[in-house]
Amino acid sequence: MWLLAPSFRLKKSPWGSLPPCWAPHSSCGCLTVQNRRIIGEAMLSIENLNAGYKGEKVLHDINLKVPQGSVIALIGPNGSGKTTLIRAISGILTPASGKVRYNDQDLTQKSIQDRSKLVAVVPQIRNLPPAFSVYEVVALGRTPYLNWFGITSGQDHEIVKQSMAQVDLLEMADRNIAELSGGEQQRVMLARALAQQTPVLIMDEPTSHLDLQYQVSFLKSVHRLAHPSQAEIQNGFEPRSALVAIHDLNLLTNFADQVALMVDGRLVKLGTPAEVLQPEILSGVYHLPLTTLQDPITGHFAVLPR
Repeated sequence: MWLLAPSFRLKKSPWGSLPPCWAPHSSCGCLTVQNRRIIGEAMLSIENLNAGYKGEKVLHDINLKVPQGSVIALIGPNGSGKTTLIRAISGILTPASGKVRYNDQDLTQKSIQDRSKLVAVVPQIRNLPPAFSVYEVVALGRTPYLNWFGITSGQDHEIVKQSMAQVDLLEMADRNIAELSGGEQQRVMLARALAQQTPVLIMDEPTSHLDLQYQVSFLKSVHRLAHPSQAEIQNGFEPRSALVAIHDLNLLTNFADQVALMVDGRLVKLGTPAEVLQPEILSGVYHLPLTTLQDPITGHFAVLPR
């Protein structure tokens, strides 16, 4: 997808004490997204998007905005167009018409390398090089910024360490990727996306095939990326925008600010989890009588068959 993979000249990841810029934030800028502060509300905007395969239209006039500091869960039955939408946003699939913008930048007109500096993707299928360490896989996220020689800099290494710290992977840095559990590997994929230093994260069913504890842990990490603590913000962490395709409706209220429901390639409902997870809406979409229960303590919803 990118031009060159990073060149690793060290046999072991460059550990030691954390850099001075780690806390509090200093002039090096390695903790901010793309070394910039975003003034006002940044926004990923999908405008009148149409896309498909071999002349067959799959997406129909999709309009969706993902503000900075928010997580939108993308739901819908199999074949509703969720993966196609993610491919169109990421640049894997060229839209037939419409726009994908980040603020005033038209992503459909950018090269893959330039788009990779604004949008990072966590795919559904983990295609990981088995001989690589965790550190080396995460460092692949720096590829869009490397020169033609593919050599990583000291700043690249610091960004890689920061990305692993955000998802609690520092202690696993030197482990072989093949030794990790599915949940741990998916956290590596998230860290690799973070190492791209993009303001937008797109995820295609990242919790598929994970045990429940790993699903919850992963989605908590995603929520934290969009909603960093005040201390993290003071240390340079920027709130991210996240669009997450997911099948498990019962996990939505744990992490999603809004839910976008797709049916037959169309966005049919957008709102809070409480607004979208309504039995009369879901029963028709999934062709199954459903009901919802609400936890009186947390306010979270559970979707159950009748």
